[in-house]
Amino acid sequence: MPPVRPVVAVVCAQSNDRPPGLSAPDVDFRFCTADGLAEAVRGARALLLWDFFSTVVRDIWSDTIDLEWIHIAAAGVDTLLFDELRESDIVVTNARGVFDRPLAEYVLGAVIAHAKDSRTSFDLQRRREWRHRETRSVTGATALVVGTGGIGREIARLLRAAGLVVRGAGRRPVSDDPDFGTVIDSSDLAAEVGWCDHLILAAPLTAATRGLVDAQVLAAMKSDAHLVNIARGPIVDEGALLEALSQRRIGGATLDVFDTEPLPPDHPLWDAPNVTITAHMSADVVGWRDTLAAQFVENLRRWMSGDPLHNVVDKRLGYVPGGVR
Repeated sequence: MPPVRPVVAVVCAQSNDRPPGLSAPDVDFRFCTADGLAEAVRGARALLLWDFFSTVVRDIWSDTIDLEWIHIAAAGVDTLLFDELRESDIVVTNARGVFDRPLAEYVLGAVIAHAKDSRTSFDLQRRREWRHRETRSVTGATALVVGTGGIGREIARLLRAAGLVVRGAGRRPVSDDPDFGTVIDSSDLAAEVGWCDHLILAAPLTAATRGLVDAQVLAAMKSDAHLVNIARGPIVDEGALLEALSQRRIGGATLDVFDTEPLPPDHPLWDAPNVTITAHMSADVVGWRDTLAAQFVENLRRWMSGDPLHNVVDKRLGYVPGGVR
């Protein structure tokens, strides 16, 4: 009798949005949307969450008795993890590394756009108004990057290359980090944030980072400081941010992530002063889906061969260990 081919369930946001180039000669793939996962996962030994915003695994947990491995095609795993999964033997991997450079480029673009007052330039252009004014240089500006994993480090390196002075904020302080120089403890953010012109959020969403940028931190920022969030919406207290922006107690914000996504059309952030809003797209460059699929196929090959998997998440911490956070 031939060996039984392992089944891999693949959850897609839509039935026609399958991972490009996903194939393996000795694997049976079951493609489904969230509604069909309970059926597709029965007997499956592995699960690919191509719909990386889905929280459906919690809902079909009783059907996952054969699962050995879950891969989520995202860097953040906060939408996936729950107590039963954390306590199980199921291995979780993520897409660490795929998004580092695109996110760093987005952040650099946001920093430059803020320094050059691009919002005003766009408004003046729409009004066909010629107005000369001076803008700021990014050379010598200061940036504090919250989150010192792979994404935060790539951001730090790119900002430094552009002439900014960069520090990091993580789980423990360091005085001689190769990418950040100085790393301060994230729990001391309110005491340290007054140093920076740009506060960059690049940390995973965990119990320690939820609500980290609160009214106290915002009150301690410079009056012309710029907040950039490419991490997760709940890291920022949105109500406190709205108040700080409306009262012009900070200089502005570039926001790619929010408490509720899509951001509702009537949300007051749309009209808040000096805010740039993008639709959770800061890492999505041309070809990103191909890269994500290729990364999974490589890990699938390793899983089939019994080799150690790449990007294994520490389910207790909520991210892949490595580097100061």
